[in-house]
Amino acid sequence: MRLARMRSELLCLLAFALLPVAVRAQAPVFQASPQKSSVTFFVKASVDLRGTFKKWDAALSFTSANVTTGSLKIMIDAATVDTGSGMKNGKLRSKDFFDVEQNPTISFQSTGVVQTGPVTFDIPGTFTIRGVSKRETLKLTITGKGTRTGEIKGTMAFDRKDYGMTSGIPFVKIADRVEVDVDLKVKQVSGPSLVYKE
Repeated sequence: MRLARMRSELLCLLAFALLPVAVRAQAPVFQASPQKSSVTFFVKASVDLRGTFKKWDAALSFTSANVTTGSLKIMIDAATVDTGSGMKNGKLRSKDFFDVEQNPTISFQSTGVVQTGPVTFDIPGTFTIRGVSKRETLKLTITGKGTRTGEIKGTMAFDRKDYGMTSGIPFVKIADRVEVDVDLKVKQVSGPSLVYKE
């Protein structure tokens, strides 16, 4: 009788210890396809300034099936900026703008997820560029809701002077507002389907 009770208690303790692992196993897991995705930016100017980044990484994770438990992290190699102009690329890499020698990474780390419509979300987070971090919001729209593949498109706008980028580019008059566009092709590789607010 005592042995049976000890065995029962041991099984209960073991089940309790494994519970967090079991809960984590129920979280959806997504992967982004860099080859089909992009991170680009646009600045209104006398000659519009558009560019992309050749190297970056995005991680999308959830702690449960509830879509509002999501976390998005984007890490960009600032030195891989490409505007199609060597002069502009060099200026953007300099200490007046990205300062890639001292701050090689541009990043966005979400701090929450707010569903604003059936397929739209506000993603507040910490945006860091040239070593300066501030709160910004990425506005997302998704396609493929309810399936295991889809697309996440997001836009974030910021004032470059808030991050110490107060210089100009020779022969080009540029605005202070910078628009960043994120286009991620994602695939769910495991876990249950996400649950959205209807």
